[in-house]
Amino acid sequence: MKKLFTTLSNIWKIEDLRVRILNTLLFLLVYRVGSFITLPGVNANVLDNNAREGLLGLLNMFAGGSFSRASIFALGVMPYISASIVVQLLGIAVPTFQKMQKEGESGRKKLNQITRYLTVAITLLQGVGYVRTQIPHDAQMLSEPLFSISSMFILTAGTLFVMWLGEKITDKGIGNGISLIIMVGIIAQLPGAFIAELDSRLAGAGIIPFIVELIALFFVVIFTILIVQGVRKIPVQYAKKIVGNKQYGGVRQYIPLKVNAAGVMPIIFAQALMFIPMSIGQFFPGAQGPVLAALTNYTSPAYNITFAVLIIAFTFFYTAITVNPVQMSDDMKKNGGFVPGIKPGKVTGDYIDAVISKITLPGSIFLAIIAIMPSLAIVLGVNSNFAHFYGGTSLLILVGVVLDTLQQIESHLLMRHYDGLMKTGRLRGRTPVSGGTTGPVL
Repeated sequence: MKKLFTTLSNIWKIEDLRVRILNTLLFLLVYRVGSFITLPGVNANVLDNNAREGLLGLLNMFAGGSFSRASIFALGVMPYISASIVVQLLGIAVPTFQKMQKEGESGRKKLNQITRYLTVAITLLQGVGYVRTQIPHDAQMLSEPLFSISSMFILTAGTLFVMWLGEKITDKGIGNGISLIIMVGIIAQLPGAFIAELDSRLAGAGIIPFIVELIALFFVVIFTILIVQGVRKIPVQYAKKIVGNKQYGGVRQYIPLKVNAAGVMPIIFAQALMFIPMSIGQFFPGAQGPVLAALTNYTSPAYNITFAVLIIAFTFFYTAITVNPVQMSDDMKKNGGFVPGIKPGKVTGDYIDAVISKITLPGSIFLAIIAIMPSLAIVLGVNSNFAHFYGGTSLLILVGVVLDTLQQIESHLLMRHYDGLMKTGRLRGRTPVSGGTTGPVL
């Protein structure tokens, strides 16, 4: 406990770090206040604020409840996330975008601008869909088309303002701004879900099952941290070079290959595909058979098995397009580095590719287990709101963002010659996965 208070005191002593933390808290407070401001022309008393399930429930969690409250921030930063993913995929498939990625700072600015323009377009489209499907007609106090047009522009402005807040947090605060905004939205749902689960247990089976749930949640979080931080180190030896009277190189370093190099992207892609059967069932009610019904029930074995298989497949796919063993081998060869016992060049590339394939399989299986944990928790009787924290995208984002932010704080402490946050070793943050060169860290 004394170590904790000493560390907090050291954090407060560093003026730059103190200002950054206060700026971050201020920007997040502005975001949370704005999430409770209802769209003009909407009667908040008529809105259905009940928790949504499936993909809509996930969007509502990421938006911190703004989605169900018809807030000016109802769409949150998800349009920006979508735009960042699109730009990243274009950077893999389109040569023009690949060229911009290699242009350094100027290319990064161009990709940033394209991402912002694409965010506006996506937000406008999602704004129309949100007004038409999520706001009941009896809650609208303005006549059409004035209500739809004004709401669409206000939602777009709200998303752009949230995006600006995220960029300001990154520049003036601590941590990745967009990721912190998503994390705050998720954490905002935790107290209500915790109280609801506690009330239901006290009214039913008692406090013992609730304590067991908390213990299980603790171990799930530990397991998730292991997946996020797990790496396979490949030793790299650099040749010695004599320049003048000085010797360069001759040291051994490591290439840290992450067990889960794809982050949360496979879960996001798989959830998007699993939303297709639900959409078919809504648009064509007569076509719903037993298979379609099973795939729309996210607690059914068919849904979870399909979901897990898609996550494993997308993990291999996303790792293959984001981690390039050939380029890693070429860069290593140019810098005079080699893997001990492995010939430089193509043989080294094949070796790195084989290692990535070996660690990606268990990583993808563990990721699939984390993704289906909320469904298993619901089947075992956990409240659906509280079950979201037992795994899936929300838990991965929470763990990743917290580790990343703590790693930045520790870097500030070590630069000023203070002790880090851990007694031994250093806290490892995450590797940015999504959003290409400009997108958010998820």
